[in-house]
Amino acid sequence: MNPLVRIGSTIVILALISYSIAIITEQRKKILRRRILVFLTLGVALDITATIFMVLGSSKGGLTLHGIIGYSSLLGMFIDAVLIWRLKIKKGSYCLVPDGIHIYSRYAYIWWVIAFITGGLLVALR
Repeated sequence: MNPLVRIGSTIVILALISYSIAIITEQRKKILRRRILVFLTLGVALDITATIFMVLGSSKGGLTLHGIIGYSSLLGMFIDAVLIWRLKIKKGSYCLVPDGIHIYSRYAYIWWVIAFITGGLLVALR
């Protein structure tokens, strides 16, 4: 496996952990907390970094089926982070997360996990 892809794979696992902490905390508490902001923002930063490494290390380029699924899931999590940050700026910390954002976060995370799993399956099937 290409060293850049290996580094990207390690970083994307860290993104999964970070996203999971943020989203599971938000889904259970329905209250905006600082740790949600920290882990969601860290997850997006790690996801972007992992994507860059994987595209640079890929022999197939960036426009593959998995790439498109991955980019759309990254965009979904980026939008979720923007929505959560806007909520924090508007209402402050420890406010209730509105139902619309709460549901969006769940589906964006599920889509991201699907992209994560398909990437792992593609590597395993090679």
